[in-house]
Amino acid sequence: MIAWTIYITFAGAVALLFLPRVLSRWVALATAAGGFAVSLAAFFNAVDVGTFKTIVRVPWVPILGMEYHLAVDGISLTLALVTSLTAVSAVLFSWDVDHRQNEFFFWLLVVVGGSYGVFLSADLFLLFVFYELVIVPKYFLIAIWGSTNKEYGAMKLTLYSFFGGALVFIGIIAAYVTAGSLNLHDLAEFPFTPQFQSWAFPVLFIGFAVLAGIWPLHTWAPTGHVAAPTAGSMLLAGIIMKLGSYGGLRVAMNLFPQGFQMWSGYIAVFAVIGILYAAAVALRQRDLKFVIGYSSVSHMGFVLLGLATANVLGVSGAVLQMFSHGVIAALLFAVAGRMIYRRTHTRDLDALSSMNLSRALPFAAFSFVIASAASMGIPGFSGFAAEITILIGAWKIYPIAVWITGAGMVLVAAFTLRALKRTFFDTVEDVKSVTSVTSLDRETFEPITLAEKLGAGLLMFATLAVGLYPKLLLDRIVPAVEAMRFLTK
Repeated sequence: MIAWTIYITFAGAVALLFLPRVLSRWVALATAAGGFAVSLAAFFNAVDVGTFKTIVRVPWVPILGMEYHLAVDGISLTLALVTSLTAVSAVLFSWDVDHRQNEFFFWLLVVVGGSYGVFLSADLFLLFVFYELVIVPKYFLIAIWGSTNKEYGAMKLTLYSFFGGALVFIGIIAAYVTAGSLNLHDLAEFPFTPQFQSWAFPVLFIGFAVLAGIWPLHTWAPTGHVAAPTAGSMLLAGIIMKLGSYGGLRVAMNLFPQGFQMWSGYIAVFAVIGILYAAAVALRQRDLKFVIGYSSVSHMGFVLLGLATANVLGVSGAVLQMFSHGVIAALLFAVAGRMIYRRTHTRDLDALSSMNLSRALPFAAFSFVIASAASMGIPGFSGFAAEITILIGAWKIYPIAVWITGAGMVLVAAFTLRALKRTFFDTVEDVKSVTSVTSLDRETFEPITLAEKLGAGLLMFATLAVGLYPKLLLDRIVPAVEAMRFLTK
């Protein structure tokens, strides 16, 4: 059943090229909702989630051993679910797009379909094809429909993605030539020599980690987020950054466990630096989208730290954080990009602080408060469940890293509260150095639309549901993690 997420999404994308413009948003919504329904049904009906179980396997390029081979386990189910959640919300928050609508939703659905393909591929070359398929749509979404420095942001993101993809391709060729197979099941059982793994693992992992925003190869992320349209930012943070962390986990770590053990300490160091550095930079930003962009890099550092622990608790927490960050970051970008920027035409915190937005846009303020609480790791939200699981897992291996990360969590709270206060809760008396101070009534801006409320409500429900009952996801994630080869016993 889960394979139909790919077919439905690409069928909807192709249909958009031929249907009238007036139907484009409805076709995109129906397609995204269809993928969501399939992923949700597959998630709750799944059995034997600890096994990366084949669901489709047919020959593709037999002479090279390439197959159209899809498989699924608890990790794939979880990431397919967050992909579908983000896709539905991104379409709803793009309801007012009027410039080249069919093309916009076509590229959006290609990104979503390619992401499903990555999470379900069990053939290494097929995974790479889907992985690279996502790059071109990202470029066009930003370059055509973006805003601030959109051509620069689109090109920078694309070049970084191709650089990471080149490293991944080198790693794939090396694994194929050595093992004679592209099947992830066979490769996971192949006895690669420690010498081979010592260099093949960092090549493959760094290639994937570029897209996960690993420090210091993270600079594409804030720039890309700021330049992208609202839906583009939601897809970048909610889905695309997860492709990198998933590839590092499913491919690099599971195929080269000895290489991972040699380099895991360095991954932890880069993760902690990323958490602290990005949080500190976010604290100094004046553009709301830059704040959220650096926040994404900081929170992805928790994912990398969880992966570096090589134990069930830490890695399960990392996968839970992939889901949690996808939902939270998508909500933050939706509020900043659509609810605020499209109405005020500014993201400057000094300018926003003079607009009394908590009264002018009360639903936007409410949504941003929920997203901020989840981002800071307040108990009851998914961010807390994910981060506490990672830190407990990390304490067993890297206790010093946990202490340092604590300082990063303080910085996260500081820049989040600063952005929240400046955007919504500054009073006119608090505002200094603003050239023109105006107090705006709620009638000044167009009201929050039903589509925006539905999109935000879906994301808020997801972070609350997982925060209050993380067992829902962990029951599917933990058995899949326990089957991985790289775990320390």
